[in-house]
Amino acid sequence: MKREDAIRPGNLEKKGVRVIRKDIAVYAFFLLLSFIFWYLNSLGKEMEAGIKYQIKFTNLPRERAINKELPSELNLFLKGPGYSILKLRISGNKAPLIIDISKVNYRRSQGDKSLDYYIITSGLSKSLNVQIRSGCEITSIKPDTLFFTLVKATKTSFVSEGKHDSKKSG
Repeated sequence: MKREDAIRPGNLEKKGVRVIRKDIAVYAFFLLLSFIFWYLNSLGKEMEAGIKYQIKFTNLPRERAINKELPSELNLFLKGPGYSILKLRISGNKAPLIIDISKVNYRRSQGDKSLDYYIITSGLSKSLNVQIRSGCEITSIKPDTLFFTLVKATKTSFVSEGKHDSKKSG
């Protein structure tokens, strides 16, 4: 069946579908391009983010071991340029952060005769900030307190990731 203008209805429908598909592809491309520009623009601004880091404890007091298992991770909440935070998220948490027990101000738990101690993690901000080496500032650390018990070291007592270093403490 032919129309008066000599165009077949089937060909018209096929051309219309091609035009619509082409328009959708162009629209999707520019939508993606605008999202990329928006994201790059937002990375230049000040942002806040939380990143998990593995931690390692070193330099325990002489002839002491940690009885309770300390957490192996800390959540650091950072504030800084988006580019720095993105860089830390991509490559930052491969090496663990070192907490030197000999340089940390740990306190004895009150009301208990055992060797229970605690560390307030907000006091670690300066040393951890130096270790992450970025343009970001640590705003808070979770958990806010690390509890542990020191016991006399025996040949069978080991501390995960924090073995006693006799060269530095002796």
